[in-house]
Parts: sequence; structure tokens; C-alpha cells
Amino acid sequence: MLTNLLGVLFDGIAYGSLLFLISVGLSVTMGLMNFINLAHGAFAMLGGYACVVLMSRAGMPFLLTLPLAFAASAAVGFVLERTLYRRLYKAPHLDQVLFSIGLTFMAVAGATYLFGPTQQPVALPDWLRGQVSLLGLDVGTYRLFLIGIVIVVTLALGYLIERTRFGAQIRASVDNQQASAGLGINVNRVFSLTFALGSGLAGLGGGLGIDVLGLDPVFPIKYMVYFLLVVAVGGAGTIKGPLIAALILGVFDVAGKYYVPEIGAFVIYGLMVVLLILFPSGLLGRRT
Repeated sequence: MLTNLLGVLFDGIAYGSLLFLISVGLSVTMGLMNFINLAHGAFAMLGGYACVVLMSRAGMPFLLTLPLAFAASAAVGFVLERTLYRRLYKAPHLDQVLFSIGLTFMAVAGATYLFGPTQQPVALPDWLRGQVSLLGLDVGTYRLFLIGIVIVVTLALGYLIERTRFGAQIRASVDNQQASAGLGINVNRVFSLTFALGSGLAGLGGGLGIDVLGLDPVFPIKYMVYFLLVVAVGGAGTIKGPLIAALILGVFDVAGKYYVPEIGAFVIYGLMVVLLILFPSGLLGRRT
């Protein structure tokens, strides 16, 4: 019983870590840039397909495709921010929702046309397969790898936002764009790079998540609610909030599907309602 409980807890943490990695970029765009980007999952899907194409057609090893998946999603995010998203920063939220959901449907149609409607396989290296013994518990090697990646990314992202000049420019640009521009900060460039960073993290998460979440053209729609849940429960504009929320939701989702499979898919929705009643602005969201 205890072994099963620890196994479910570990799988839930790994699953939640992956949700956080994909969702943290959405937290940045919604909380810092005040843009509701429902097409965020499309950037994750782009990263996943980039990994698949590079492995299957270019013969690249899995680990080498991950930074390229990040770069591909970041580059597309940068271009779209410059050409499309920027026009809607001051638009009503309904316009942002309609635009981004339309972009999602276009991404789904494009992926279906290029790659077909079927699930895409991923060939993990041998050393990421199987299980390892951790404190007497047999855990999946790949899930342990996911947790390690998320720890590194979280520390790096926290350092970038809180300790670097670029992070200070992001916070200043969000708080007061006119004052920041008056101080010599290129606000447009800061927003473009921030959006590209969030898109790149989504692409990295999409590549890492092929073996766990799967990859098909409806990926952005299938997991859209999960990404929004992480941001809503954790609080937009923070890093720690979505991390805590993703871990909680991941553990409860896996536990629900394991212990009560009949209603397991609805466990996190009930949990979301309870958490939002207790924390209307999110676990670590900004209070008004």
C-alpha cells in the first residue's frame, strides 16, 4: 500500500513538473503582459513536432532535439508577437481570446495536414528507459529526468526574473511602460523577448512531454484547460505559484485516475473549485 502511494506521488510530481514547464510561459504572458493567450499549447505542440521531425528525418538524438525545439518555438513566438500579438495588447480580453483560439484551430489544421491525425512516437535513449531504485522505490528513469529538468529550469527562470537586468526591465515595463521607455528601456523588445521565452519553454515542454502526454494535432485543445488550471490556481505572473499548483494538480490527477478511475478525470476540477474559493487570486497571485 505504501509503495503504491509513493509511486503515485512520484508519478504525480513528474506529471505536474511537465505541466508547469509548459504552463509557466502562459503565466508570464497572462500575468506580466496581460494577454490571454489560448494558443499557448500550439507552441508546445510545435516543440513536440520539431523533436519528432529532427529525430525521424535528421537522425538527431533525443537530447539534442530539445534545445532546438525550444529555439523553434521561441523563434515562431517572437515573429508572431512582432506581427500579430502586439496589435492586441490593448484590445479587450474577448478579442484576445478569439484571436488566440483561432490561431489554435489554424495550428491544429496545419499539423493535421502536415503530419496526419495519428499519435507521433518518440524513441527515447536507452538510458532514459526502464526504472531505477530511489530510496528503495523503483521509479521511472524518464520521469526522474523530467523532475531534474524542471528543477534546473525553475531555478534558472527565477534567477532571470529576479536577479538580472533583463528581469528588472520586464518588471519595470509591466508596471509602467511609459516610465520605462523614458528611462531608456526598449519596452517593445522586452515584450518580444519575454513572449519568445515563454513560447520556447512551452516548446521544450512539448518535446519532453511526447512520451508522457502524447503528441497529435489536437494537443493544444486537449490540454488547454490543464494549462489554464495551473495558471488560474497558481496565480498569473508568478513562478512559484504555478509550480505549486502544477504539482498539486498533477498529484491529484494521477491519484484520482489510479484510485477512483470512474471519476478520476474530474478530481482536479473539484480541487480547482475548492482552491479558487479559498484563494480567489491564486495561491501566490497578486492581491488587489
